[in-house]
Amino acid sequence: MQKKLILDSDLLDITLSRLCEQLIENHGSFEDSVILGLQPRGIFLAELIQQKIRTLAKKEVPLGYLDATFYRDDFRRRDTPAKASETRVSFVIEGKRVILVDDVLFTGRTVRAALDAMIAFGRPEKVELLVLVDRTHTRDLPIAADYIGKCVNTLESQRVLVELVAQGHKQNRIWLINNKV
Repeated sequence: MQKKLILDSDLLDITLSRLCEQLIENHGSFEDSVILGLQPRGIFLAELIQQKIRTLAKKEVPLGYLDATFYRDDFRRRDTPAKASETRVSFVIEGKRVILVDDVLFTGRTVRAALDAMIAFGRPEKVELLVLVDRTHTRDLPIAADYIGKCVNTLESQRVLVELVAQGHKQNRIWLINNKV
């Protein structure tokens, strides 16, 4: 197994700041905007985004956690059943501008499932997707992110590992891992 560092802590911080600046530019006062972090790993990124917006724009954007496990099209096809995570959305998204946040965009299936799961909380005015890493050339569905931290050309045999301090790691880093050597 080989690991290649994609973003170190400093570059990741710059990337997160850039993503937040883009959100501030497009959402202004964030009056009708909410953030939904996709379980399990997108919630840590969503929390970082919310904190940075609070610091940069002095705005408080509502944050929720969305689990799409039971909406996945491969839910019943797995050998071992997927474990659901907590969904915590304490606000109605009816008429809101929703920013879906996930760490890695791979096949697009999680995002498709999240769109279905989100409807239980109302019909949003608009949905945007923010991802830290867009794995190009691996999409199964026509899903594209509106805000991208870094595009990485990957093979099916590779995976992207996002390590965040909020997840218990010593520093924020993103790795590309080659499973086949």
